[in-house]
Amino acid sequence: MIHILYFARLREQLGLAEETVACPSGIATAADLLAHLRDRGGVWANTLREGERLMIAVNQEIVRPEVTIRDGDEIGIFPPVTGG
Repeated sequence: MIHILYFARLREQLGLAEETVACPSGIATAADLLAHLRDRGGVWANTLREGERLMIAVNQEIVRPEVTIRDGDEIGIFPPVTGG
């Protein structure tokens, strides 16, 4: 199982703060997981659309989309943040 956390506007747009999903076969990277979530269609396809600037954390560490994910990982997905 993979635990996915959605932050900021993603949480609002998707109407979901978190979910736990079985790790689908063929999902090897964070980018694969995003594509899998987009395939849900509707708001998922729009909110997580290809080219959308998103940040991904695996087990609370910011990673590039190519990073390998494994069963049991916690994945955080959020828009870029700015500080001041």
